[in-house]
Amino acid sequence: MKRYADLIADALQRVRELMPWDLRDRLAASPSPLLVDVREPAEFAQAHIAGSINVPRGVLEAACDWGYDDTVPELAGDTGRTVVVVCRSGNRSVLAADLMQTMGYADVVSLKTGVRGWNDFEQPLVDGEGRPVDTDTAEPMLASRVRPDQLRPR
Repeated sequence: MKRYADLIADALQRVRELMPWDLRDRLAASPSPLLVDVREPAEFAQAHIAGSINVPRGVLEAACDWGYDDTVPELAGDTGRTVVVVCRSGNRSVLAADLMQTMGYADVVSLKTGVRGWNDFEQPLVDGEGRPVDTDTAEPMLASRVRPDQLRPR
């Protein structure tokens, strides 16, 4: 049986990653990449990179294709555009980028370290209303919340 970490390691054989400072440089260039944040809407509303679109991983396949309730025209319409996939820590984004490549997206990368790393690099985040989120305020929102009952039994 493959575990979550195995799936990520497998996808990393096919998916390129970039660091937050590389993303900062790419966003300053023209044309800038499309940022796709695959976290859940509540996570996205707390803090996200300005200009990113929220496409939860659970609806990603439909969002990337035409004719579905979840279709995102910006995604479905241009499989050749550079896409940077973002999540909290860089794991879900690797799996999402791998899926998008399978669906024919030519230039997809994952943000290594995710929004947490972006915040650690002290780059700007905004909330669901577009208001700036302070780096120190964002840190606990982006922290791991693994409960003891979620740890592997010994």
